[in-house]
Amino acid sequence: MKIDSIQNGAVIDHITAGNAMRLYQLLGLDRLDCSVAIIKNVNSGKMGKKDMIKIDADIPLDFDVIGFVDPGATVNIIKDEQLVEKRTIQMPEKLTNVIRCKNPRCITSVEQELDQIFKLTDRENKVYRCIYCETKAGI
Repeated sequence: MKIDSIQNGAVIDHITAGNAMRLYQLLGLDRLDCSVAIIKNVNSGKMGKKDMIKIDADIPLDFDVIGFVDPGATVNIIKDEQLVEKRTIQMPEKLTNVIRCKNPRCITSVEQELDQIFKLTDRENKVYRCIYCETKAGI
């Protein structure tokens, strides 16, 4: 398998095996007009198996989405084929318009223009709750 090097873009690395497709969808990478490589089940000395996503375009990434799906992932920013920044991602305290509240009685079900906002309530168990109705979000 041959995957070309990246001129300008990003590599999302150390993704827990199996989470790359969820990140791909939530980040909207399917809408890009550039090369995007999803590499699944790569051998890793640190993790056993991991996934990676290589994006060959200089686009803004939503680090909150990455932190929600897989805290501990790393993002490597590449410029002119050189690593210029490496960032370890943490769980965000608040998520806005990343996921939707599943409670049919939540105000966001009626008031469609309201932002879908979830707050981190339990870091250890990765629990986010809707700020309007307190419904627990599924990861």
